[in-house]
Amino acid sequence: SLQALRLQQPFAHWLLYCLPGCLLFSSLCLLNLYFAEVIFKVKCAAEFNKYKVLLYLGSIFTSLFFLVVNLTCAMLIHGEVPENQLRWTVLARALVNDSLFILCAISLACCMCKLGKMSSANVYLESKGTSVCQAILVGSVVALLYSSRACYNLVAVAISPDNVPGPFNYGWDNLSDKVHVEVSSEEYVVFGVVLFLWELVPTTFVVLFFRAQRLSQNLTPAGMVNSHSYSSRAYFFDNPRRYDSDDDLSRLGAREG
Repeated sequence: SLQALRLQQPFAHWLLYCLPGCLLFSSLCLLNLYFAEVIFKVKCAAEFNKYKVLLYLGSIFTSLFFLVVNLTCAMLIHGEVPENQLRWTVLARALVNDSLFILCAISLACCMCKLGKMSSANVYLESKGTSVCQAILVGSVVALLYSSRACYNLVAVAISPDNVPGPFNYGWDNLSDKVHVEVSSEEYVVFGVVLFLWELVPTTFVVLFFRAQRLSQNLTPAGMVNSHSYSSRAYFFDNPRRYDSDDDLSRLGAREG
Protein backbone atom coordinates (compact mmCIF):
# COMPACT_ATOMS: atom_id res chain seq x y z
CA SER A 1 0.00 0.00 0.00
CA LEU A 2 0.98 3.63 -0.36
CA GLN A 3 1.14 3.97 3.41
CA ALA A 4 3.70 1.18 3.50
CA LEU A 5 5.65 2.76 0.67
CA ARG A 6 5.87 6.00 2.63
CA LEU A 7 7.73 4.47 5.57
CA GLN A 8 10.21 7.01 6.83
CA GLN A 9 12.32 4.85 9.15
CA PRO A 10 15.30 3.37 7.27
CA PHE A 11 15.35 0.12 9.23
CA ALA A 12 11.59 -0.40 8.90
CA HIS A 13 11.86 0.26 5.16
CA TRP A 14 14.77 -2.18 4.88
CA LEU A 15 12.96 -4.79 6.96
CA LEU A 16 9.87 -4.66 4.76
CA TYR A 17 11.44 -4.41 1.31
CA CYS A 18 15.10 -5.51 1.44
CA LEU A 19 15.11 -8.32 4.02
CA PRO A 20 13.18 -10.71 1.71
CA GLY A 21 15.97 -10.36 -0.87
CA CYS A 22 18.54 -11.15 1.83
CA LEU A 23 16.58 -14.26 2.82
CA LEU A 24 16.45 -15.37 -0.82
CA PHE A 25 20.21 -14.98 -1.10
CA SER A 26 20.69 -16.92 2.14
CA SER A 27 18.60 -19.77 0.75
CA LEU A 28 20.81 -19.81 -2.35
CA CYS A 29 23.92 -19.96 -0.14
CA LEU A 30 22.30 -22.78 1.83
CA LEU A 31 21.74 -24.81 -1.34
CA ASN A 32 25.34 -24.23 -2.41
CA LEU A 33 26.59 -25.29 1.01
CA TYR A 34 24.45 -28.43 1.08
CA PHE A 35 25.42 -29.66 -2.40
CA ALA A 36 29.08 -28.82 -1.80
CA GLU A 37 28.91 -31.00 1.33
CA VAL A 38 27.34 -33.82 -0.69
CA ILE A 39 30.12 -33.66 -3.28
CA PHE A 40 32.88 -33.61 -0.66
CA LYS A 41 31.31 -36.44 1.34
CA VAL A 42 30.93 -38.64 -1.74
CA LYS A 43 34.36 -37.98 -3.24
CA CYS A 44 36.49 -37.70 -0.09
CA ALA A 45 34.43 -38.43 3.01
CA ALA A 46 37.53 -39.09 5.13
CA GLU A 47 38.92 -35.61 4.42
CA PHE A 48 35.63 -33.73 4.63
CA ASN A 49 36.37 -32.29 8.10
CA LYS A 50 39.33 -30.38 6.62
CA TYR A 51 37.04 -28.40 4.35
CA LYS A 52 33.93 -28.25 6.52
CA VAL A 53 34.94 -25.11 8.42
CA LEU A 54 35.93 -23.30 5.21
CA LEU A 55 32.62 -24.16 3.56
CA TYR A 56 30.60 -22.90 6.51
CA LEU A 57 32.68 -19.74 6.96
CA GLY A 58 32.47 -18.95 3.24
CA SER A 59 28.70 -19.33 3.24
CA ILE A 60 28.22 -17.26 6.40
CA PHE A 61 30.62 -14.51 5.27
CA THR A 62 28.94 -14.21 1.85
CA SER A 63 25.48 -13.94 3.41
CA LEU A 64 26.67 -11.36 5.94
CA PHE A 65 28.39 -9.31 3.23
CA PHE A 66 25.16 -9.26 1.21
CA LEU A 67 23.24 -8.22 4.33
CA VAL A 68 25.65 -5.41 5.27
CA VAL A 69 25.68 -3.97 1.75
CA ASN A 70 21.88 -3.84 1.62
CA LEU A 71 21.52 -2.38 5.10
CA THR A 72 24.18 0.27 4.43
CA CYS A 73 22.60 1.31 1.13
CA ALA A 74 19.18 1.51 2.77
CA MET A 75 20.60 3.88 5.39
CA LEU A 76 22.27 6.03 2.71
CA ILE A 77 19.10 6.24 0.63
CA HIS A 78 17.21 7.70 3.59
CA GLY A 79 20.04 10.04 4.51
CA GLU A 80 20.77 13.55 3.26
CA VAL A 81 22.54 12.65 0.02
CA PRO A 82 22.54 14.47 -3.34
CA GLU A 83 20.41 13.08 -6.16
CA ASN A 84 23.39 11.98 -8.26
CA GLN A 85 24.98 10.20 -5.29
CA LEU A 86 21.67 8.48 -4.57
CA ARG A 87 21.61 7.18 -8.13
CA TRP A 88 25.11 5.72 -7.76
CA THR A 89 24.17 4.19 -4.41
CA VAL A 90 21.26 2.33 -6.00
CA LEU A 91 23.45 1.25 -8.91
CA ALA A 92 26.22 0.04 -6.58
CA ARG A 93 23.76 -2.01 -4.55
CA ALA A 94 22.35 -3.54 -7.73
CA LEU A 95 25.83 -4.44 -8.99
CA VAL A 96 26.84 -6.07 -5.69
CA ASN A 97 23.54 -7.88 -5.15
CA ASP A 98 23.14 -9.19 -8.66
CA SER A 99 26.80 -10.13 -9.07
CA LEU A 100 26.61 -12.22 -5.90
CA PHE A 101 23.38 -13.86 -7.08
CA ILE A 102 24.90 -14.69 -10.47
CA LEU A 103 28.13 -16.06 -8.94
CA CYS A 104 26.21 -18.24 -6.48
CA ALA A 105 23.91 -19.43 -9.27
CA ILE A 106 26.94 -20.39 -11.38
CA SER A 107 28.43 -22.20 -8.38
CA LEU A 108 25.16 -24.07 -7.88
CA ALA A 109 25.04 -25.01 -11.57
CA CYS A 110 28.59 -26.40 -11.31
CA CYS A 111 27.52 -28.48 -8.32
CA MET A 112 24.60 -29.84 -10.36
CA CYS A 113 26.97 -30.84 -13.17
CA LYS A 114 29.27 -32.64 -10.74
CA LEU A 115 26.38 -34.44 -9.05
CA GLY A 116 25.05 -35.59 -12.41
CA LYS A 117 28.39 -37.27 -13.18
CA MET A 118 28.73 -39.04 -9.81
CA SER A 119 26.84 -42.32 -9.67
CA SER A 120 27.54 -42.74 -5.96
CA ALA A 121 25.90 -39.38 -5.26
CA ASN A 122 22.51 -40.96 -5.90
CA VAL A 123 23.18 -43.58 -3.22
CA TYR A 124 24.11 -40.88 -0.72
CA LEU A 125 21.17 -38.61 -1.54
CA GLU A 126 18.74 -41.53 -1.35
CA SER A 127 20.07 -42.20 2.13
CA LYS A 128 18.99 -38.65 2.99
CA GLY A 129 15.51 -39.05 1.55
CA THR A 130 16.00 -37.50 -1.89
CA SER A 131 17.66 -38.33 -5.21
CA VAL A 132 20.04 -36.87 -7.77
CA CYS A 133 17.12 -36.09 -10.09
CA GLN A 134 15.31 -34.14 -7.39
CA ALA A 135 18.49 -32.34 -6.37
CA ILE A 136 19.32 -31.38 -9.96
CA LEU A 137 15.75 -30.22 -10.56
CA VAL A 138 15.69 -27.99 -7.48
CA GLY A 139 19.20 -26.65 -8.03
CA SER A 140 18.64 -25.95 -11.73
CA VAL A 141 15.30 -24.18 -11.20
CA VAL A 142 16.67 -22.03 -8.38
CA ALA A 143 19.88 -21.18 -10.27
CA LEU A 144 17.94 -20.29 -13.43
CA LEU A 145 15.35 -18.14 -11.66
CA TYR A 146 17.83 -16.26 -9.48
CA SER A 147 20.32 -15.62 -12.29
CA SER A 148 17.56 -14.42 -14.64
CA ARG A 149 16.23 -12.17 -11.86
CA ALA A 150 19.70 -10.70 -11.36
CA CYS A 151 20.17 -10.05 -15.10
CA TYR A 152 16.71 -8.49 -15.31
CA ASN A 153 17.44 -6.21 -12.41
CA LEU A 154 20.80 -5.07 -13.79
CA VAL A 155 19.18 -4.17 -17.11
CA ALA A 156 16.28 -2.43 -15.35
CA VAL A 157 18.56 -0.28 -13.21
CA ALA A 158 20.89 0.50 -16.12
CA ILE A 159 18.33 1.60 -18.73
CA SER A 160 15.55 3.06 -16.57
CA PRO A 161 16.33 6.43 -14.98
CA ASP A 162 14.47 7.22 -11.78
CA ASN A 163 12.50 10.01 -13.46
CA VAL A 164 11.12 7.74 -16.21
CA PRO A 165 8.28 5.60 -14.85
CA GLY A 166 7.52 2.27 -16.43
CA PRO A 167 6.69 -1.33 -15.58
CA PHE A 168 10.18 -2.50 -16.57
CA ASN A 169 11.48 -0.17 -13.87
CA TYR A 170 10.83 -2.69 -11.13
CA GLY A 171 13.69 -4.62 -9.57
CA TRP A 172 15.06 -5.33 -6.11
CA ASP A 173 15.99 -1.67 -5.91
CA ASN A 174 13.29 0.30 -7.67
CA LEU A 175 9.70 0.11 -6.46
CA SER A 176 10.90 -0.43 -2.90
CA ASP A 177 12.92 2.80 -3.07
CA LYS A 178 10.04 4.98 -4.31
CA VAL A 179 8.82 5.87 -0.85
CA HIS A 180 7.51 9.30 -1.87
CA VAL A 181 6.17 8.49 -5.36
CA GLU A 182 2.73 7.40 -6.46
CA VAL A 183 2.95 3.92 -8.01
CA SER A 184 0.65 2.97 -10.88
CA SER A 185 -1.50 -0.15 -10.95
CA GLU A 186 0.55 -1.43 -13.90
CA GLU A 187 3.69 -1.39 -11.78
CA TYR A 188 1.87 -3.26 -9.04
CA VAL A 189 0.93 -5.99 -11.55
CA VAL A 190 4.60 -6.35 -12.47
CA PHE A 191 5.40 -6.28 -8.77
CA GLY A 192 3.08 -9.27 -8.20
CA VAL A 193 4.43 -11.23 -11.17
CA VAL A 194 8.01 -10.68 -10.03
CA LEU A 195 7.20 -11.74 -6.48
CA PHE A 196 5.51 -14.92 -7.68
CA LEU A 197 7.98 -15.99 -10.37
CA TRP A 198 11.27 -14.94 -8.81
CA GLU A 199 10.55 -15.18 -5.09
CA LEU A 200 7.64 -17.48 -4.28
CA VAL A 201 8.53 -20.26 -6.77
CA PRO A 202 12.22 -20.70 -5.78
CA THR A 203 11.37 -20.34 -2.09
CA THR A 204 8.75 -23.08 -2.43
CA PHE A 205 11.27 -25.38 -4.12
CA VAL A 206 13.82 -24.81 -1.35
CA VAL A 207 11.27 -25.36 1.43
CA LEU A 208 10.00 -28.58 -0.15
CA PHE A 209 13.54 -29.84 -0.69
CA PHE A 210 14.58 -29.25 2.93
CA ARG A 211 11.26 -30.23 4.48
CA ALA A 212 11.24 -32.47 7.54
CA GLN A 213 9.67 -35.79 6.61
CA ARG A 214 7.47 -37.68 9.06
CA LEU A 215 7.62 -41.43 9.39
CA SER A 216 4.66 -43.42 8.19
CA GLN A 217 2.88 -45.21 11.02
CA ASN A 218 2.13 -48.17 8.76
CA LEU A 219 5.72 -49.12 7.99
CA THR A 220 6.49 -50.96 11.21
CA PRO A 221 3.53 -53.42 11.18
CA ALA A 222 4.27 -54.29 7.57
CA GLY A 223 7.85 -55.14 8.47
CA MET A 224 9.28 -52.48 6.17
CA VAL A 225 11.06 -50.62 8.96
CA ASN A 226 12.69 -51.98 12.06
CA SER A 227 10.93 -50.47 15.07
CA HIS A 228 14.28 -50.01 16.86
CA SER A 229 15.88 -48.09 14.00
CA TYR A 230 13.98 -44.83 14.64
CA SER A 231 13.17 -42.57 17.49
CA SER A 232 9.90 -40.67 17.56
CA ARG A 233 11.56 -37.47 16.34
CA ALA A 234 11.48 -36.37 12.70
CA TYR A 235 14.70 -35.13 11.10
CA PHE A 236 15.55 -33.59 7.77
CA PHE A 237 15.63 -36.19 5.02
CA ASP A 238 14.58 -39.11 7.25
CA ASN A 239 14.88 -42.31 5.28
CA PRO A 240 14.93 -46.00 6.26
CA ARG A 241 18.12 -46.52 4.23
CA ARG A 242 20.13 -43.66 5.70
CA TYR A 243 23.75 -44.34 6.65
CA ASP A 244 24.66 -44.63 10.28
CA SER A 245 27.93 -42.94 9.40
CA ASP A 246 29.37 -41.01 6.47
CA ASP A 247 32.49 -43.19 6.66
CA ASP A 248 30.80 -45.67 4.34
CA LEU A 249 30.95 -43.08 1.60
CA SER A 250 34.74 -43.26 1.34
CA ARG A 251 34.40 -46.63 -0.39
CA LEU A 252 31.95 -45.15 -2.88
CA GLY A 253 34.25 -42.24 -3.62
CA ALA A 254 37.26 -44.53 -4.00
CA ARG A 255 35.29 -46.76 -6.36
CA GLU A 256 34.54 -43.77 -8.60
CA GLY A 257 38.07 -42.45 -8.42
